Amino acid sequence: MTLCRSIRRAISGAPVLISVALAAAFACPAGAQAKSPKNLENWTVPSNKLSPPSPSSIKPISPKPQAPQKFADKNNPGLQIQGLPGTNVPWSIVVMLTALTLIPSLLLCVTPFARLLIVFHFLRQALGLQTTPSNQTLIGLSLILTFFLMHPVATQIFETAVVPMEQGQITAMDALKVGEAPLRKFMTHYVRDKDVALFVDLAKEPHPASTDELSMHILLPAYILSELKAGFQIGTVLFLPFLIVDMVVASITTSVGMLQLPPVVISTPLKLLLFLMVDGWHLLIGSLVRSFS
Repeated sequence: MTLCRSIRRAISGAPVLISVALAAAFACPAGAQAKSPKNLENWTVPSNKLSPPSPSSIKPISPKPQAPQKFADKNNPGLQIQGLPGTNVPWSIVVMLTALTLIPSLLLCVTPFARLLIVFHFLRQALGLQTTPSNQTLIGLSLILTFFLMHPVATQIFETAVVPMEQGQITAMDALKVGEAPLRKFMTHYVRDKDVALFVDLAKEPHPASTDELSMHILLPAYILSELKAGFQIGTVLFLPFLIVDMVVASITTSVGMLQLPPVVISTPLKLLLFLMVDGWHLLIGSLVRSFS
């Protein structure tokens, strides 16, 4: 109740306080009123306009010097590769990235990778196994054996071509020609004359005196065709023992009247047991590696 009474008193006294404050704010002394007309007569409005500059003070704006534009060399137009005169770094990067995408194809064409992978796939089909070993395992095994077989060739290419190029003794094109010799020697050792003659006839070129005179665009397809032929031959020979096991098991199950039992159920464990008893992986990989010696 006391708080309410205080609030009522403050509200009732508010108009009086406001009127006193307004009277004090608008009240002016007499001296100030007397002087105000004189002050108003002498007071002028300041001008905000700026005076125009004199012509002598204006300085001409000199243009900024521009860097000279670099135009392409007319003597070396188009694509430029590292190691050649007039090198262009962005184009060199494009060429290198394109070459990286072609590495898997080159790996199939100039190495024994295709033959090894075909033989391993034939072995998996002969054993009656669909996904064991997996494709990744077979590809990895073929890749490791390819590195093992190509190690002498790669070492020779590195010593004769890559090291002199890094030391600045030869250019990139010269290194490519020097590194081609060991690879050509490896491929000509395993290519068949029949396949070489086929592609020479298709290219309508004169028959060379020896395989060392073959151009790479004929040697590469002839080599990959020879590798496919060798891989299928090894796979067929590898398939025959397991085919005999399938035939024996099928004849036995048919003769005893077990028609509802698939022969694969019985022949697959027998083929795996036979393969493990003779240490098949050791014999197979040893024979494959010795075929490239």
